[in-house]
Amino acid sequence: MDPMLEQAAKWGIEAAHYDGLGRHWQVDPSVLARILEAIGAQGKEPRHPDAAAEHVAPAFQGSHTLPRRSWGIAVQLYGIRSHRNWGHGDFTDLANLIDIAAELGASGIGLNPLHALFDDRAEEASPYFPSSRLFLNPLYIDVEAIPECPRAALAEFESPVAALRQRDVVDYAGVAQCKTKALRLAFDAFRTLATEARRCQFDDFKRAREPMLQSFTAFEVLRRRFGKPWWEWPVELRKPDQSSLRDTLSRNADELDYHAFVQWIADQQLSACRTRAQDAGLPIGLYLDVAVGVRADGFDAWSNQDFILPSLEIGAPPDQLNTEGQRWGLAGINPLSLVDRDCAPFRQVLRASMQYAGAIRIDHILGLKRFYLIPRGARADQGAYVRFPFEALLAAAAEESNASRCIVIGEDLGTVPPGFQDTLARYGIWSFQVMLFQRAADGGFIAPEHYRENALVTFATHDLPTFAGWLSGRDLAVKRGLGLDPGETDHDRAAAKEALGRAMEWRGLPKIDCISVTRFLADTPSRLLMVSLEDALGVVEQVNLPGTVDEHPNWRRRLSVPLEELLQSSTLRSVGSVMEAAGRASGEQAH
Repeated sequence: MDPMLEQAAKWGIEAAHYDGLGRHWQVDPSVLARILEAIGAQGKEPRHPDAAAEHVAPAFQGSHTLPRRSWGIAVQLYGIRSHRNWGHGDFTDLANLIDIAAELGASGIGLNPLHALFDDRAEEASPYFPSSRLFLNPLYIDVEAIPECPRAALAEFESPVAALRQRDVVDYAGVAQCKTKALRLAFDAFRTLATEARRCQFDDFKRAREPMLQSFTAFEVLRRRFGKPWWEWPVELRKPDQSSLRDTLSRNADELDYHAFVQWIADQQLSACRTRAQDAGLPIGLYLDVAVGVRADGFDAWSNQDFILPSLEIGAPPDQLNTEGQRWGLAGINPLSLVDRDCAPFRQVLRASMQYAGAIRIDHILGLKRFYLIPRGARADQGAYVRFPFEALLAAAAEESNASRCIVIGEDLGTVPPGFQDTLARYGIWSFQVMLFQRAADGGFIAPEHYRENALVTFATHDLPTFAGWLSGRDLAVKRGLGLDPGETDHDRAAAKEALGRAMEWRGLPKIDCISVTRFLADTPSRLLMVSLEDALGVVEQVNLPGTVDEHPNWRRRLSVPLEELLQSSTLRSVGSVMEAAGRASGEQAH
């Protein structure tokens, strides 16, 4: 065997693969060499950690507090419109939505990732492009809810905030400018006016989050100082070594404390939402999405350089929807680091979200088995699959699920290897079933009884058209208008709509509409059904259009109806009635 191919095989790098269109690809040897170099395989022998995973008990799934079948409301939190927020949904909006969910008998609220982004480059808005999965995005803070916030000083924000509230898309730069200024005012007031109890709470938070919080605040100071990627900083600062950071830590105490304060406030407000959901009797409470990776120039990549690999990029080979392949802009992940550290970096990411949630979703859970990694600068179709310690990672997820009493859902869409979902189930991890993809060989929609029991079901995802958009074909028109391959013809869509009509007719449902589809999904045995606010409001445009950045307002659209009018101007009450009739309602609503 060729030495390069032998080395690649030893380290789980696949020298050939089939793409989503069924085409066979042979990986260029130079690509194999670059991946081997990036993961640091030279001079090492691989360990095999999966054997220990066999003895891990299944994860906690479903308990005395979780109905056998339930439902929840899915929302892009930034997009919530309300009479009081600053043009960007916040944690007070979330608390108010929890009350609505409780009234309707929902078991939880599903949210986009809340990970920390670059708040001073807020226009880079994708929640799936975080700087860190360990910290929170401060744009979700309700500044006015901070106890020390100086009310008199907020008068200067009235006019710009009123303008931000009127926009149909989030003006991230404008929101960030206002909130950052207000947060600094609140911090200054905290330093001079805070009670002893509040100061003690802040000190306790900092102690509990060290040393990672100290590194994070140092990173925030340094990236603002140098204004370029961390690998272009002075050599002594390119790694988060405490001795090299000593000068930064000693000379910037106030600025470091400000960034710690912001994280403390975000933690307090999100924790309050978790408590509010518990008090309201929501069995799941918050259901948080965990992004598949992080940006190469962000905090997690700087602070954990043997785990995050900026020279590689996560993506996907060509498929029907993305015929050129995909580059996700996310740094590669090193399987060697996971093996050598007994999956500790993965556990850390899970814990960061589980502390607030009754359920989490691991985005692209196929990445626990293998990732498609592309050397930076190469085309999307020039990557290679790299295998990961799959069962060791599942065992870690099961253990963390047990420890936090948090359901784990795996986003297992795409080309799924045989037996993959059964392996997930063995570790207590639920599947993620999207109705648009639950089709038989003849194109028909499979009957509800054929859905998995331990699964979350939904009509679509943020990367797919809304129900109204799919029914009208709006998504096809938008893609064609942008010069993108829509992945299906008008004839294909017409056939799919006919198939949906037949499926509705077989279930005795009167017509093809959102409520009928909800009733169809409510009949599945699946434990959790999520209904998006976009579908409840009849929104036509989709949240995110893969393959675009600025060509489409991804992650920017605000809901058309204010939160205060949501129950009067959407189908949510009808959805709640459907769920109650199907036996999915929780709390008093179920009686």
